[in-house]
Amino acid sequence: MHARLALIALLLAAGPAQAQNVTIYGIADLAIEHLTRVNAAGDSIQRMPNLSGSVPSRLGLRGSEDLGGGLRAIFQLESGIGMDTGGLGNGGRFWGRMAFVGLSGSWGTLSLGRMANMTFAAAGIETLGGNLYSNASLDPYIPNARSDNSIGYQGQFGAFSLGATYSLGRDTVNGLGPAATNCAGEAADSKACRQWTLMGRYDSKPYGLALVHDRMHGGPGATMGLGSSAYTDTRNTLNGYLMLGQTKLTAGALLRERRTATNFESTLLFAGVSHPLSPQLTLDAQLSRLDVKNSADDAQLLAARLVYALSKRSAVYAMAGQMRNRGRSALSLSAGATVGMGMTQSGLAMGMRQVF
Repeated sequence: MHARLALIALLLAAGPAQAQNVTIYGIADLAIEHLTRVNAAGDSIQRMPNLSGSVPSRLGLRGSEDLGGGLRAIFQLESGIGMDTGGLGNGGRFWGRMAFVGLSGSWGTLSLGRMANMTFAAAGIETLGGNLYSNASLDPYIPNARSDNSIGYQGQFGAFSLGATYSLGRDTVNGLGPAATNCAGEAADSKACRQWTLMGRYDSKPYGLALVHDRMHGGPGATMGLGSSAYTDTRNTLNGYLMLGQTKLTAGALLRERRTATNFESTLLFAGVSHPLSPQLTLDAQLSRLDVKNSADDAQLLAARLVYALSKRSAVYAMAGQMRNRGRSALSLSAGATVGMGMTQSGLAMGMRQVF
């Protein structure tokens, strides 16, 4: 943390270079929650969640330099913050959310480094996004869909946008963070730990749609059964939204196929709504269901959130959620917590966020 503050101070002291803009930004968001049935005995806990409140907390730097002729050099460094302790998120990485450099023009943006991939980009359509109670509780990869050692492209062409990432080694972290899989890659094996994601998206005022393909290869030492480069974990996502006046309806499906020594297939379906009750108060709600193929180990999540805007940058919120596990499923409603196998878990949380 001291090194990070020293770096920021140095950038501020140096001032922007000619024709260069550097911005410091972030979100501070923290909640306190009551969570039931955190073990087989049915005990409850009260805590401050580490990973997220209404959105994950972060601190970032972004900058660009005008190179002339419509071409710009860009960079972005973004760190995840555990507001409960002040620790680093994203598996303890210094700039764990993003760390990339690139070029941008009318043709789009080309970037190199650690970046959010196209699964993350499409997840922005979801009503609850990175909320504490959301699709992240059913598949932690969704709000943590970032790839190390990547080449990325995104282009905007009117209402249409195209994007792709290709990673030479998708994940260098082992066992820390909700999506860490220990697959550093960049080895002689041309498939080991490689990952590619592709997105096509259409956005307009009345409606929008996004289609994403995401495939990651395994490698020696990788977790989640992906110990060979011949093994793959594939997610195909279709998300969309529809505006009815000020009310936004969202829906989507994520089909997952993990091909390893023991195959796994699932379908995640969701539908949500966001409606302003007043200029300051917004109600969000979402119903999601995870269906595991040829298994009774399914789960269903229902969550709702009220957000009251104190200003353009500050807000307070309250949320409630329930996770219903079936069979041997033991998915917790809240990231970083546990639940008894086959149990229904409920949670209540209140918090505040400030954007800067």
